[in-house]
Amino acid sequence: MIRRLLLPALVLLAVAPVAVVGSAAGGNPRSGEAQLRQIDHIVVIYEENHSFDNLFGSWEGVNGLNNVHPSGIGDHVTQVDQNGVAYGCLKQLDVNLTSPPLPADCTDTTHGITSHFKNTWFPIDQYIQPSDVTCPPITNAFAYSNGILKGGLDPATLAPVPGARAGGCTRDLVHEFYQEQYQLDGGRQDRYMSGSDSAGTTMGVYDTTQIALYRYLHEQHHPDYAIADNFFQAAFGGSFLNHQWLIAAATPVYPGAPANLHSLIDSNGMPTSYPLYTATGTVSRQPLTVACPTPPAAKVCGDFAVNTMQPTSNPQGAFGAILPPQTAPTIGDRLSDAGISWAWYSGGWANADGDVNDPGYTNQKTRASTPTGCSDPNVDTGVRNNVPVANWPRCPDALFQYHHQPFNYFANYAPGTPGRAHLQDEVDFMNLANSSDHTCRLDAVSFVKPVGEENEHPGYASEPNGNDHLVDDLLKPIENSACAKDTMVIVTYDEFGGQWDHVSPPGQGNDNGPHDVWGPGTRIPALVIAPHLPGGDFVVDSVEHDTTSILATIEHRFDLAPLGTRDAAVNDLSTVFTAGNQKPEKPEKPQKPEKPGKPEKGHRHGKH
Repeated sequence: MIRRLLLPALVLLAVAPVAVVGSAAGGNPRSGEAQLRQIDHIVVIYEENHSFDNLFGSWEGVNGLNNVHPSGIGDHVTQVDQNGVAYGCLKQLDVNLTSPPLPADCTDTTHGITSHFKNTWFPIDQYIQPSDVTCPPITNAFAYSNGILKGGLDPATLAPVPGARAGGCTRDLVHEFYQEQYQLDGGRQDRYMSGSDSAGTTMGVYDTTQIALYRYLHEQHHPDYAIADNFFQAAFGGSFLNHQWLIAAATPVYPGAPANLHSLIDSNGMPTSYPLYTATGTVSRQPLTVACPTPPAAKVCGDFAVNTMQPTSNPQGAFGAILPPQTAPTIGDRLSDAGISWAWYSGGWANADGDVNDPGYTNQKTRASTPTGCSDPNVDTGVRNNVPVANWPRCPDALFQYHHQPFNYFANYAPGTPGRAHLQDEVDFMNLANSSDHTCRLDAVSFVKPVGEENEHPGYASEPNGNDHLVDDLLKPIENSACAKDTMVIVTYDEFGGQWDHVSPPGQGNDNGPHDVWGPGTRIPALVIAPHLPGGDFVVDSVEHDTTSILATIEHRFDLAPLGTRDAAVNDLSTVFTAGNQKPEKPEKPQKPEKPGKPEKGHRHGKH
């Protein structure tokens, strides 16, 4: 069945796009409703910045790297330049992937690239391992745009970087609204490299079998789980926007925004130039969509906030324009109105918000003799309008991510409001999950957001270390508690982090499922741990979902009205209860790409 969904009138939208809803695989999407009704607690753990192929691509039984030709030849793999010409090699910028230190045994004369990497995916942890000291210091995490050399060395001076950490960190990759749409290239998935500030790092993938989550779920007596291998980020772009869609299924608005906050895009829809991309006209990379009227390359215009902005309320970061308080309904409002318990638990929240009496507060409970008054040596030293971001008792960690706190952007959750009580520290969640008695003390709905050091974000955080935190501090306590018998745990990532995936999202050259001008974007990892799964053990759920499927699951379980058109149309995650069973045998590793060699001259990559 194909349904068509019309977007409601958007006050600031100059065009009237249609959100097309296509049929999703998997039969009756609500056939698992009876099992969902047996779930009393839903826990959503929201990690950071990985595509499905990047992290889960070699999990057995999924649509992953084994479905991709190892040579890299073919649609959805081969990366092309802005004119559609295929690269012969991957240009690398991460200082541990360039040549030197790696041998330069691939040459692309057409594009002037010499590299160790052919034009296909590559195993990134073969070159940057978990034990490597490549993670930046917490208090200076954004100073090394192309990473830190193994051994904790400054790539410019080769001197040791004070405070460099182990963990196998890579450089960060751009992940923004317009750039991702260019990278997807209408579902061809072939412009991730040319549309990125990190070039070839976009094609790196991890050995799934080596991450802590995989190892945990292949131990004896592991909990039953489902991999959702057709799950997409709700909105194009980065963390800010996708956190908003997680709780509100909508894009924030800034009525009457200053003109200089609007993006300017070129004929390809790009707002800037990069090492492998040259803008075709006047561009400006800004937090809001383009101003109306809409240029040909844009699908939407107006006062919509799509890239990182700061909230009006503290805690508030030092960089970025401030977004006025939002008033649209959120899932928190729906739950509160229905008298259903819920909370947003964030790592580092108590320190950032100055909640001195919270168990998560780790600074001195009296003002310290430091410029900020905070005792934590890793406190944020940023300044906004000549006022320090940290001012005791507010002592945010230097890697506390202000734009990962979506409820703090809404008037209903401002300081001094009743709603503020729902914003709590991750330590509070862990204390509830670790309760030693035989009672489950979790809320009916819990959102859990780790602090920057532990959220798996490329650039400033270690993927392996963050995955350890996910398993040891969050999943195991739930599964070892009285909560396990009636709790659904959803583990997913806010967005793709700029990393390639081979599966086209809905609306990108297809009519596969619900989509609109905001997304969905790239496929992301998603996993559900729950009782009552068919046959126990491990299932793969290939029904189509996006981030708003989490909202739909909560809404359907607790009889709440949908927040928007997308969460009203998507499949909820009750589909895991009727998915086909897979035996969790240790998988064969995906065939590695062929050894780099001298390619033929660049050719034009066929479009479809």
